[in-house]
Amino acid sequence: MNLPERYQEDILFYFDGKPRELALYQALFHRLEAAFPDASARVQKSQISFYGRHLFAMVSLPARCKKDWPRECILVTFGLPCRVDLPRIAVATEPYPGRWTHHVVVSREEEVDEELIGLLEGAWGFSEGKR
Repeated sequence: MNLPERYQEDILFYFDGKPRELALYQALFHRLEAAFPDASARVQKSQISFYGRHLFAMVSLPARCKKDWPRECILVTFGLPCRVDLPRIAVATEPYPGRWTHHVVVSREEEVDEELIGLLEGAWGFSEGKR
């Protein structure tokens, strides 16, 4: 994966004081790195963004957790051409026709599984198909 020079420092700063969330992110990052070796990642103020030709996934710390969400978690966000209804999808919205944004709460490393990676592969394909 293509990473900026200060990636490690930026990740540690982003997850400062949140060791559990950092561990969850690292588990996800290792899977993303294996699945998308040509992708790039960029740490921003409010999220970590993953790109091919276009943005295909984001990881963030929830700004506010819903009451049934775990206290220590990360939010994985991705776009698909249609709504996917799975119990693990916390929120799905259609910001414009033919683009559905999905949010998955990850609170255990076991949740970084084949199903989640499959959804992200779909998001990669969807983003790569854009003009």
